[in-house]
Order: sequence, then C-alpha cells, then structure tokens
Amino acid sequence: MIRLAPRVAVLTGAALVLASCGGGGSSGGGPTPSPTPSPTGGLLYSVPAPEALSAAEVGTVIARAAAQASAQGTPATIAVVDRVGNVLAVFAMPGAAATARIPDAPDGNNLDAQGLTVPSAAAAIAKAITGAYLSSGGNAFSSRTASMIVQQHFPPAPSTAGLESGPLFGVQFSQLPCSDLAARASDGLIGPKRSPLGLAADPGGFPLYKNGVVVGGVGVIADGAYGLDLNVLDTDVDRDEAIALAGTVGFEAPEAIRANRIFVDGTSLRYSDTAHGSLADVAGASFAGTAGVLVAVTGYYDGIALRSGTAYGTEASGVRPASAAEFANRDAFVLTNGAGVGRYPVRAGTDGAEIASPISLAEARAILEEAFAIMSRARAQIRQPLDSRAQVTISLVDTRGEVLGIVRSPDAPVFGIDVSLQKARTANLLSAPAAASQLQAASGEVPQFVPRLRSFLNDPAALTGQFAFTDRAGGNLSRPYFPDGEVGQPHGPLSRPIAQFSPFSTGLQSALVVGNLAQHLGFVTGAAGSDTPRSCTTLPDAVAGRSRLANGLQIFPGSVPVYRGATLVGAIGVSGDGIDQDDMISFLGLHNAGLRMGGVGNAAAAMRADRIVVSLGSRQVRLRYVGCPFAPFLDSAQNNVCEGL
Repeated sequence: MIRLAPRVAVLTGAALVLASCGGGGSSGGGPTPSPTPSPTGGLLYSVPAPEALSAAEVGTVIARAAAQASAQGTPATIAVVDRVGNVLAVFAMPGAAATARIPDAPDGNNLDAQGLTVPSAAAAIAKAITGAYLSSGGNAFSSRTASMIVQQHFPPAPSTAGLESGPLFGVQFSQLPCSDLAARASDGLIGPKRSPLGLAADPGGFPLYKNGVVVGGVGVIADGAYGLDLNVLDTDVDRDEAIALAGTVGFEAPEAIRANRIFVDGTSLRYSDTAHGSLADVAGASFAGTAGVLVAVTGYYDGIALRSGTAYGTEASGVRPASAAEFANRDAFVLTNGAGVGRYPVRAGTDGAEIASPISLAEARAILEEAFAIMSRARAQIRQPLDSRAQVTISLVDTRGEVLGIVRSPDAPVFGIDVSLQKARTANLLSAPAAASQLQAASGEVPQFVPRLRSFLNDPAALTGQFAFTDRAGGNLSRPYFPDGEVGQPHGPLSRPIAQFSPFSTGLQSALVVGNLAQHLGFVTGAAGSDTPRSCTTLPDAVAGRSRLANGLQIFPGSVPVYRGATLVGAIGVSGDGIDQDDMISFLGLHNAGLRMGGVGNAAAAMRADRIVVSLGSRQVRLRYVGCPFAPFLDSAQNNVCEGL
C-alpha cells in the first residue's frame, strides 16, 4: 500500500481536491447582465457571446480581492483563470503563506492526499478552475457548491447520516494534471486546461461573468487550510471566501443562476456563506496600487505579466462550433487544436487486433448523434430557467480507451469534457475481460482492490468480462457505505472504510493516480525535474504511452458500455447535467443508435451489473445499472423512458 507521509513537503502529495462546505446565499451589486440571446436559424441552443477578460480586468479582480484581504488583515494568494482554464495571473500579497495543508484522515491514518502540504498557488488555481469549470450561462457554482456535492452524504451535515452520497461524488479527481485530454500551458491557449490539484471545494473559488457570460474564475487561499467542512447547516465565516467574493465585484454571477437557485433532490445548493453586504468597499481598488507580486507557477503561469483571457467558443480557446463535415448536428461544439484541426474527430475503433469487429465509423457517428439528440430533448436539472434543455459533453471510446469522438452542446459546463471521457473509459475498463489483470499489473496498492472486490461479491471471477459495468454500478462499489449512505454498513470494496475515507482518499480512484500527483507536485515545486506523463495510472499501456484510464477513473453515474452481441466494443460517457440525465443520454442514445444501425447496442439484460446481488447478512442488495429521470423530455410527457430496454 502506498502511504505518503502526512507532513512531507508538497512534492509528496497527491494533493487533490475538494473541501469545505457551509451555507447561505449572497446577493451582490454589479451591472445587470444581458439576457442570453435566443437561438436563431433553426438552432436549439444559443451560443455564448464571445466575452473574455482583458488583462486590465484581471488586475481589477486581483485588486478588489486584495483590498478585502487587507481590510481583513489576511494576506492572500489570488489566482484568476479564463473559462477554459488558462491561468491569467497568480498574485501573492506580502506575508501570504507559501503553502496550505490538507486535513488528516478521520482516523489519522493518512493515505493519498490526506495530511499533505500543497503550494498555495496550486490551491488558488484549483479553486479558480473549479468556479469556472462548474459554471455556465445557466448555472453558477462555486467551490463551496462543489464541496456540497462530493461528500459521503447529501446534503453533508451531522444530522444527514443515512442519506446517499453527493451527486458528483468523486468529481474532485478530474481535470487531473496527468490527463491526456487536459491541455498544458505549453500547448498555448487551447483548453480545457488541467488543474494542479484536480477540482477543489475549499470555499474561496467563484466564477466570473461579463454580461451574463461566464468568462473565468477567481480562487483564493489565505487561511492555510485546503480542507473540508462537514456541515452545511451552519453559516461559516470564511476568510478565503470573503476575499474571493470581493474579487467578483463587477463580475458577479447573475443572481438567477447561482447555486442557491438550483435544487437537487429537493435541496437547494449553496453558493456562498458570505454576503456582498459584509464586504469592504473595494470598488475603487487599483492593481497598480496593490502591494504584492505576480508569482510564477511551473507548468501554469510565467509570473511576468497579467494576461488576457481567451473567449470561449473561439478557435483559439480550443472549444468551438463543429463544422458540417465534423458533425451533422448544427448545435454541436468540438475540441480543436487552435489551428482549425479537431482534436477528437469521429472515427472507427482502433482495436481490430483485439476484437473481431470494432466500432465502425458509421456506428461511432450514429452513437454520438443519437446521444446528442436525446440531450437536445432532455429537461435540464442544474440549469436556470426551469425547463431549459440539458447541456452535456458526450465521449465515445473503443476497448483500448482511445477516443472515437467527443461532442458537446454550446454552453455545457467545461468540467464535463474531461469527466465524460473518464466515465466512458471507466465503464469500458470495468466491463472488459482483462479488467482484473489490468488492475493487478498496476503498481502500489491498486492490485489489492481486485481480491477485495471478489471477496465482497463472493465471485472469484469478478472483473473478467461476465458483467457489464456502468459508472453507476461501479460507483455503488466505490462508496464508504454499502448500500450508499446507510450508516453502519460495510464500505464498498473499491472505497476506503468510513473511518479512513475523505474526498482526498476515496479508494481505487485515488490510489490509481497518487503517483502521478506526487510527480506533478514535485515538478511544480522544483523538487522533480520532469512532469507527470500525459497519461494517468500505472495500468499497462493500451497503446504506447497511454493506459485505458489515461485521464483517471470516475465513480459517479453517466456511462454505459457498448456491445456487439456479447462482445464489449467500447463505451459512451456523458457529463454536464444531473446524473440521471447523464445516464439517460448515454443509455438511450446507444439504444437508438442500435436501432438505427443494427449491430451495436447496450449490454443484454442478463449481462448487466444489476444482476449482481450482494449478501449483507440477511439482506440482499442489488447493484444498479442506470437511473433515468421521470418526465425527462421537453417535447413529450413520456415517463419511464428506460423501462424495458
């Protein structure tokens, strides 16, 4: 088992993600945003206006945040990014701490990122990226929002034990620095960019808006703790959050789309515990008069000057409208290299050496098109106004985990790009005949999860292809309580036990990438001469330089494996809206592609992981395969749309 010392310097850390919760809402001043324009020309979706932060505006954000920090007597490190994750500035005030600490494991037995010290600049960047990536023209989420939706109970509080885990449980381990999808600073301005610590939920990360269009995020660390707040029922006084919120003055998210206006399972999400009215008067702050220095961060920012952001949706941003030749649906957006060439064009499977009949080009196109069509009809869960269309990213892979196409709606949250690919690759790996042998060939603790799972399921042949696993099914086995949320029950075999668990050490998910994170943080701090490769995990390469989980494993719903008869040929992953919507888009999209093309489709019912029953004393608990929302479509009153398929 890999154990990283709790207090070792930054370089040892698989420093990662999320933390801190709390509650309350906020209101703020600033200009009234322009409404999102209505779609035109027969399109179903409106395209965000090409807004971007200027270098001067980046300076204004920093100056206003620093003014609040000065008023509090709390020197801070402040980061600003654009919507696709380009770091536009990292600024350290005099006296700002160089590092922050991740909390210990509940039982003190630190694993993975628990108990580690990380660079303050990395923490600030992660918070800024979280605010930018989780937000869109229909929803504004903060790092506090993120904290609320990744913990073992939702909503997290001492009195909510027994409820299921957060809907995006595990999302913190995305946008990883080792991701083969996430771009790096050396790639120029194209995004989406990686994060040094994955996604964050320590309060102090907010999106930035211009004229109702999300243009980036601001992240702050000042209190020395990159931690976790387990209780949303109280109202925190959080220094990081107040400073970051001040940085949004003049760039506030529209009130109508803030997280506190969005409900999940009847619960209002949290945006901020700090109200604008409690802030100092920062409107007149000037960057030129602000004490502090720009800070270079290896692999992210050169520290020379404030930078202008790139307008999302333009070629330069790396995410733009698809051409007619790239994708048939006129609403589709694709990833590009910044010079007009798509990064992930639709293509046939590359795995003809391993399987008899790989996914064809026509089949790949049909799967992506049909999933896109389901998305276009689906009612969104996390967008305002109510009855908006769902917006997601859709990824398709072959059995090697190679990308056969990525498409997305115009304003889907950016985080879903990397996550949709994680989901597809996870479903593909866990469904594969070689799943067990792949995991057993990895380094560190990873091989130990295979016998743990086989013992838990009482199946010595588990993970050899008998069953089709979705991310919902694999996620069932990755929770610190099984069944999910039920206190007093055993932990899932792919999770840490609850006494050990935290969002910084989730189990197999974190064990797979701990080495990558350690190497990367060593590179950022100068302790290591080389960065982590553009491929996560130590699984055997599927192709030279890339594993089947080249951007990491994901453990919340939104994927299905793709079969030709009883043979696995790939998987589809979806992310960007509610998890039931993500499941439905992948499941029904693949089903409809099968009807259209013949040959490919969902796993036969007898093969699906929901046929697996776990004995818990006198109880028997069945895994779940997919979950689809009631009344999901805007153009139909149809219910139970996945029933019987």
